[in-house]
Amino acid sequence: MTELLQMPRGTRDILPVEIRLWQFIEETVVRIFELYNYSEIRTPIFEHTDLFTQSLGHTSDIVEKEMYTFNDRKGRSLTLRPEGTASVVRSYLEHSIHKNEALTKVYYRGPMFRYERPQAGRFRQFHQIGVECLGSRNPILDAEMIGLGVHLFDEIGLTELKVMLNSVGCNICRPVIREQLREFIGDNLKHLCEDCNRRFTNNPLRILDCKKPTCQKYTMGIPMFSICQDCGDHFNAVQEYLDAMNITFVVDNHLVRGLEYYTKTTFEIVSPDLGAQNAICGGGRYDKLVQMMGGPDIPAVGFAFGLERAAMLLQQLGIQGKNPPALTLYVAPQGHLATLQGMELLDDFRRANLRADIDVSGRSLKNQLKAANKLGAEYVLIIGEDEAEQKVGLLKNMANGQQQTLAFSDVLNHFFLGTETVQPIQPNQLVLRGMEEVL
Repeated sequence: MTELLQMPRGTRDILPVEIRLWQFIEETVVRIFELYNYSEIRTPIFEHTDLFTQSLGHTSDIVEKEMYTFNDRKGRSLTLRPEGTASVVRSYLEHSIHKNEALTKVYYRGPMFRYERPQAGRFRQFHQIGVECLGSRNPILDAEMIGLGVHLFDEIGLTELKVMLNSVGCNICRPVIREQLREFIGDNLKHLCEDCNRRFTNNPLRILDCKKPTCQKYTMGIPMFSICQDCGDHFNAVQEYLDAMNITFVVDNHLVRGLEYYTKTTFEIVSPDLGAQNAICGGGRYDKLVQMMGGPDIPAVGFAFGLERAAMLLQQLGIQGKNPPALTLYVAPQGHLATLQGMELLDDFRRANLRADIDVSGRSLKNQLKAANKLGAEYVLIIGEDEAEQKVGLLKNMANGQQQTLAFSDVLNHFFLGTETVQPIQPNQLVLRGMEEVL
């Protein structure tokens, strides 16, 4: 007997019972993002590996440990995208969008891939939604990004969230921040994990992003970063705009994010219901990334969140998304000719944007009615062989049990124009012979 195949570890099937919640999130995302004048962009699922090694940094965990990288048949190194920003910037430059637009506002959605340990809300194939704004250094856009995230999560029903905010400086003050960190950690380096010991030399800010309790113990109490005047002014302005928007936030000097391209503002929107990995959304400013990737000196800011984590949190709160629209009509044919007539009516209904279905199993009428009831059908159109020849059927209201005969030509009009053309069935009139006990 052939062994049943299973999905790879770290992936999951999103079944119809859950997909309505995902669709609710995605539909809300499109609606809210467009209110803020963002347009959708779609990029390839795999890119040249150099795109990510250049943008994310050779010492980042994603590049060192988590990328799905392979060679194609010509030996070129390709990588399944682990995040969306690098691809957006590549597209922005490749299509010379920066030459035609002073400010570009885009959003994206789709699967991403990282080889990491699967856990609650975290998978090796995950689905990410993000927004990017390229072309301005104005701190208004940092505040707008945070406000956009708060607005979006409010709309989908996540209100008990907290905004965490920090500034990680720029190329001018970053060297000073790194030395301050090394000095603060000092002799405690030997107590930190292997990853943090490596980060101490390459990028000590990443130590603050370590989630291991033993490492966090030795980084508690770290003083505020000594950022330069320009970064300080920018950070103060972001806070002023957030205050003006009535958005509550907490300044967290441990907040550095996991990607090396961030400059100045970093932020997360966190949930108390997600445990240690409590960020539902994260982002910030990346003013040097476009230039790092071979383009002009164009600043940018953005954020992203994972659909899996958002859906998990909504489920914990009992939010299920929208129910599917009711099935308007279920066609229950008895015999071949009745099925042919039913298929023609079914096509008319669907083209009129009414949800409709038909029995394909050849079951008894009693079982077809049970199936229609299970599907939540509002009406069942019962067609027997004799009735198919006469081009009439029996329309049964599943809520009150009322039944009436209809000519096939009047069935669709019944749902749009009312029941003027309907002839009520008489008590002694049997549309389907032998079905008295069923109807």
